[in-house]
Amino acid sequence: MMVDEIPSLQNEGDLASINEQKSKSLITDIKTLLKLPVLMANVLPVFTGFWLALYYTNTSFIANIGLFFLVLLGSTFVMGGALVINNWYDVDIDRIMERTKKRPTVTGSMSLQLVLTMGISLTIVGFVLLFFTSIEASIYAFIGWFTYVFLYTMWAKRRYAFNTVIGSVSGAVTPLIGWAVIDSAFHIVPIILAVIIFIWQMPHTFAIAMRKYEEYRAAKVAMLPVVRGFRVTKWQSFLYVACLIPLPFFLTSLGMVFIIVATVLNVLWLVMSVYGFFTKDDKLWAKNMFIYSVGYLTLLFVTMVIGTLPSFS
Repeated sequence: MMVDEIPSLQNEGDLASINEQKSKSLITDIKTLLKLPVLMANVLPVFTGFWLALYYTNTSFIANIGLFFLVLLGSTFVMGGALVINNWYDVDIDRIMERTKKRPTVTGSMSLQLVLTMGISLTIVGFVLLFFTSIEASIYAFIGWFTYVFLYTMWAKRRYAFNTVIGSVSGAVTPLIGWAVIDSAFHIVPIILAVIIFIWQMPHTFAIAMRKYEEYRAAKVAMLPVVRGFRVTKWQSFLYVACLIPLPFFLTSLGMVFIIVATVLNVLWLVMSVYGFFTKDDKLWAKNMFIYSVGYLTLLFVTMVIGTLPSFS
């Protein structure tokens, strides 16, 4: 009896191991579809917009905690839906680009119909949640979703070098969504935040496009470095970073610490942009620009939140 039971226990162990691997694979596939780092980077400005709206309207966070969770979940679902639909639509070029070959739409671990259904479902659930916050917040979310899915993914991305300009609109609306839950976003602070994110996305995306130049060229995606070359891309990166320099001074109400931090970050990034004209290693420069851009936005928005913390004590 005991001898007969051993293979059975082994089979049960193998089955459990297989199920665990499948579960891990599914979680990995979902994370990949949602482009988790991109999604998280877009949630931070939503939170910041919401937080600063509370600060400027002298409104209690605790009294609005329900709205807080609704806007974070709703905007995350809407943005997640847009990113999943992007995966579904771009499957043909994802098969060509090395960095996207492991996406479940390419490997076949998820059917295209399932991915599209997931993207639409996430979008619908997200908008339903946002409708319980404010109509204005829902409108900004729709502008971002529509711009990313239709104007960027389906229209401009493969055809025009200005695709990054169009795609940047979808990221720029994120602080407006958060702010509009509490008060109208027709206010200098959320507008400047939107402008900062819009401009920031240009050198950030250019750096990615330069690093993955060969892949974008092979996939025939009309990114600026592919269409106009590295030097033009460097000039545009420099000009966009230069446009960030005066923006913190429109936010003096956030305090001197923020102004100093933001200005230092802007000047350092401008210096890095200038260095691009003298370096011989364009890929390394683009990598450093990308890494700096990620840290830049995170530190900038975290500084805004930390600087207004005393008001909620």
